[in-house]
Amino acid sequence: MALAPYALGGFILLAYTLEAVTGFGSVVIALSLGALLLPIDQLLPILVPLNICMTGYLVHRHWQQIDRRLLLGTLLPGMLIGTLLGYWLLPYLDTQALKLGFGALIVWFAGRELWRMRRASALPQRPAWLTRVITLAAGLSHGLFASGGPLLVYGLAGTQLDKARLRATLVTVWFTLNSLLTLAFLLDGRLLPALPQVLTYAPLLLLGVWLGERLHRRFDERHFRLAIYILLLVTGILLLAPWRLP
Repeated sequence: MALAPYALGGFILLAYTLEAVTGFGSVVIALSLGALLLPIDQLLPILVPLNICMTGYLVHRHWQQIDRRLLLGTLLPGMLIGTLLGYWLLPYLDTQALKLGFGALIVWFAGRELWRMRRASALPQRPAWLTRVITLAAGLSHGLFASGGPLLVYGLAGTQLDKARLRATLVTVWFTLNSLLTLAFLLDGRLLPALPQVLTYAPLLLLGVWLGERLHRRFDERHFRLAIYILLLVTGILLLAPWRLP
């Protein structure tokens, strides 16, 4: 256990580098791996404030690439409602069963999309109502686990966003929602005890962003989509792993 802080630092660096590349995944990856070391309720007040530091920088750097119509018209309304509902419902739900169900859904979604890419099938254009339903479900997942990225990315799979616009739009969503969650952690008393660890791990964000920006530019569109679905598959498997559950 003496090495636990260093291991958590490695998990944070890996997770936040991947988010700098793809636009999502930092909290769910770091949470899944970090659950080997700490209880989830102790990890969230560390990981969520770190996420708003990184996404805030990326939003500032890439704000011109944000799809504002999609963000304001579909993503933020559904995600905000779902996040607030999930945060309110969390004390009343069986979170172990929810995590297993969430992990199974993510594995199915990612496996299906990887199979479609392997067969070179065109991505379907989803109706607007279905995208809104998936967005609401992603918000619910974010309120419960601060991990709405996999479902939201699945909901956006049929859109025509290129990799730069997709990443910029996603990080704007996480910056907004995780700022609200950080405020909630402050009000419920979980943030202040976690601040020393947040400050300790904050320098890793600089390295993660530096690595992620360079890797992002090296991916072509197909490889970018492939990386996203592989990341989805990995996160789903991590959510299903028995050691992942408290």
